[in-house]
Amino acid sequence: MPDLTFRVEGAAPVPFAAAPHLALTLRITDSGGGEPPAPIPAVALRCQIRIEPARRRYADAERGRLLDLFGEPHRWGQTLRGLLWAHVSHVVPSFTGSTTVDLLLPCTFDFNVAATKYFAALEEGEVPLCLLFSGTIFHTLEDGTLQVAQIPWDREADFRLPVRVWTEMMDHYYPNSAWLCLRRDVFDRLSRYKSRRGLPTWEQAMEGLLASSGEEEEAP
Repeated sequence: MPDLTFRVEGAAPVPFAAAPHLALTLRITDSGGGEPPAPIPAVALRCQIRIEPARRRYADAERGRLLDLFGEPHRWGQTLRGLLWAHVSHVVPSFTGSTTVDLLLPCTFDFNVAATKYFAALEEGEVPLCLLFSGTIFHTLEDGTLQVAQIPWDREADFRLPVRVWTEMMDHYYPNSAWLCLRRDVFDRLSRYKSRRGLPTWEQAMEGLLASSGEEEEAP
């Protein structure tokens, strides 16, 4: 009977995808006890990826940028809860004993998404992740009969994703840029403001509004 365990061995941006993706290198090992290990024809793998913000420390500047997510730091004992980042699926091809696959994790630069806010607030260090696995294992008996088994719900793996990996990925896909999602009526008002003043770029429209409001540029 197959008994699969999982370990994340690394992470890297996918350089030429249509949208930002991280590739998590996942080591899958069958520790079912067979000598030699029996071939596993396929695994239909599902994975839930969660961010565990309580498992790391934060600099003062990072705490300030996380107010929108977790509130004032003195309340973090109640508010610093795990964040669901993504669900991904992968069909693992035939292997015997152990194999590695890349879990492709789609990422967004939309600052209305909690995970994006969290990553953007961090300056350095690592992001604690917890990967929860489920799915179906296809295996064969000694007589060649195909069998199906479920991955137990207790299978998980921890991984500490370097912040620089996420930063480098977004710098690659959106160099010197950030996304701002607006309600349609607010966008229409901003568009009229830009057109009336003959401003060629959205940056100039936003700079004009900031200047008229008296907001001063903060030092980086």
